Order: sequence, then structure tokens, then C-alpha cells
Amino acid sequence: MSVGQVSAGALRLRDTAPATECAGWSCDLVSAATDPAVLAAVGLVGVAAFVALAYVRDAKAACRSERRRVLDEREAFEEFAVAVARLDTAPVPATVSSLDGPAATVRTGAPFGGEHATGGDVRLRRVLASYRDTVMSVPHYREEYDESVAESLAAELGPDTTAALASNGTLSPGAQSALVRRSRRAADARSSLADAIAAEEDALARYETDLERVDRRRRRLVEHLDGVRSDRTGAAIDVWERLGDLEPECDAIAEERQRSLGDPPMRPAGAGPGSGDDDGRSFYEYLYGPVDGPGHPVLAQVVAITERVRRDRDRVASRIAGGN
Repeated sequence: MSVGQVSAGALRLRDTAPATECAGWSCDLVSAATDPAVLAAVGLVGVAAFVALAYVRDAKAACRSERRRVLDEREAFEEFAVAVARLDTAPVPATVSSLDGPAATVRTGAPFGGEHATGGDVRLRRVLASYRDTVMSVPHYREEYDESVAESLAAELGPDTTAALASNGTLSPGAQSALVRRSRRAADARSSLADAIAAEEDALARYETDLERVDRRRRRLVEHLDGVRSDRTGAAIDVWERLGDLEPECDAIAEERQRSLGDPPMRPAGAGPGSGDDDGRSFYEYLYGPVDGPGHPVLAQVVAITERVRRDRDRVASRIAGGN
């Protein structure tokens, strides 16, 4: 799967419907965590801490899974390029296309007659068999793409690839060179995408640390007040004020994340700040759109923790007002 184009080659963007509501198991846990009665009943600080950061942790898991898929595809394209490079080629008339142009990204039909077609000479059959044994054999291929060999070749390496192979019925030197070159570009592009996903994983880890620190302080303040006699109004006021200091920290984390969303680890080829590539959102929609959970997990996590801080402050304020 892919997020667009990078200079190394073409990548495909899967269809996404960016999630705006949370539907995963972690969402139910986070919802429960906002209820003080639930946490009081559970009484497990470790569980509460895990639930408190479930959005970010789910996002990290999604990144790890996606990066593994991208690296599997990179390895598959590298293996395909090696396999094609080793094939003997057939002589080619001067009129046969050499596929010197860049790979396109539009899809075509299936000119080879289906998934297991055996038309053409042995060279062509070996190309198709190698493609099935490498690119189409990655563990997630059927789930993610479920295409015929011709459809996949056209989408990944350009429709002129399938057109030339189908019309020539063999593997010419020019076609072989183009297949190897484009496959290596596809592998390089996936290396770039994997690096971008790794950069996002690192960013998530940093936000997790920052948010965990804020939420830990919130919990300690509440636990401290619960252990103080109800007539200690001064202690309650101190806790109320310290809880108030946490909200600006949450705001600062949210502002930092908002800025980073406009400067993602990877952009489509030729795009840059102010270039109209919807402020880099395509990278984050690619990562988080297809998964259960919010489309912006860090911001959603900030909101969840801020709401807990406000809820705790309201509870402390009620204690101060009531004198107990």
C-alpha cells in the first residue's frame, strides 16, 4: 500500500475513508477511563495508565503493522527485479516498444487472460510466474489488493508494461530493462515510505511520553487529595491550582502536533508546504484512515486527558465549595 509518489518511484494510495469516530476496543476503554467511578472500582493504576493512552498506543501498533507490510513489499519488488534481470531475453524488432517512459499510475484491464494465463513464450510466462511468486505473495496481498497479475503489474509498474508484454508476447531486452528499473524504483519508494512511518512512530513515542507525564501528575494529585482529610481546604485549593497548570501543557502538546501535521515525514512527489497537497494530510489519512479509532490519535488523546483534568478540577472545586 502507499501514500502517493516519492522521487524514487510510484506508490499506490489505498482507498481510505478517514475515521472521525472511535469504534475500536480501546475507544470503549478510554470512554470508561473518563468515569471516576470505573477507575475507583478497578483500583489499578497500571490499567488506568494503559487505558489513558490507548489512542496513541493503538496508533503505534498501526504504524508497526503498516511498516512491516511496506517492508515486505519492498523485499518482494527487489526479488522480482533480480528474477527478471536473470532471464534470457528474445530478439526484438525495431518497432517494438522498449518501455522507456515513466511508470504511470492508472489501472488497465487484464490482457494476459486472467490470473493463471499461459499465453506467450516461456520468457513471458516466467515474468508472470516471478511476479506471482514475489509481489503477489506478500502475506497481505489478497486482503489489501486482490488483483490479477495484469492488474497489479499495470498499477505498480505502468499500464504500458502490460500492454507491451501482451502485444509482444515475449520479453524483449527493452521490456526487461524497464521492468527491472521500475521494480527497483518501486522498492526504493517503499524504503522511503517505511522510513516515513518509522519517523511517525518516533513522534508518537515522544507524544506518549509527554502525555503520560501529564496524566501521571494528574493521577497523583487526585490520589493525594483523596488521602487528605476533608476539612483541609487549603490542600484542596492547592490541588485545584496544580491541576489547572496541566491544561496549558496539554494545549502546548496539541499545538506542537498541529504544526507537525502540516509538515509530515513524507509528501507526494513535487509537493511542499503551500503546494496544495492538503497540508500533508494524505500521509496521516493513509496511516490512520482505515483503522478503528480517531483520524488524529494524538489530538484525540490530548482532548481525552484534558477532559479528565477538567473533570477532576470540577470535583475538587465541588469539595472546596462544600467544605468536605
